[in-house]
Amino acid sequence: MSINQNTVDVAVIMGSQSDFSTMSNSISILKELNITHQTMIISAHRTPDRLYTFAKSAEDNGFKVIIAGAGGAAHLPGLVASLTHIPVIGVPIKSSNLNGIDSLLSIVQMPKGVPVATMSIGLSGAYNAAIMAASILSLENDNIKNNLKTWRKNLSDSVKLTPEILL
Repeated sequence: MSINQNTVDVAVIMGSQSDFSTMSNSISILKELNITHQTMIISAHRTPDRLYTFAKSAEDNGFKVIIAGAGGAAHLPGLVASLTHIPVIGVPIKSSNLNGIDSLLSIVQMPKGVPVATMSIGLSGAYNAAIMAASILSLENDNIKNNLKTWRKNLSDSVKLTPEILL
């Protein structure tokens, strides 16, 4: 299954359309850092054939990192990690009365030998997943490394040295 025509570094996958509002945070950071990416909906439970085909062909399709967001049972990141050796970063998404704790526990509690780099729940997790992907890619890509260094410097520079005193 050929998914992309050109080399794309990061696959951003999610279990459903409702996950996009969270996962768009990953996408915005990847764009900001000039990292090529592709976004897809792949449900572990509703589209298992799509999941299997995607994961088994991810390396052949040129992906170097996979960011996988899922809520509820949140099996997507773990199943993908079990089918590929490409680094998988899991993003737990709030989707139930448990505020994403169920998703977090599902993603973080992987059996030994099937690692998923698990981020925090929700928007911050999606944001940090893109930074983690950039960090991984920067090991072999000087452009991404320089973009990430600039981004981190700008982040540091945006923090005031002293608090604003409100009277």
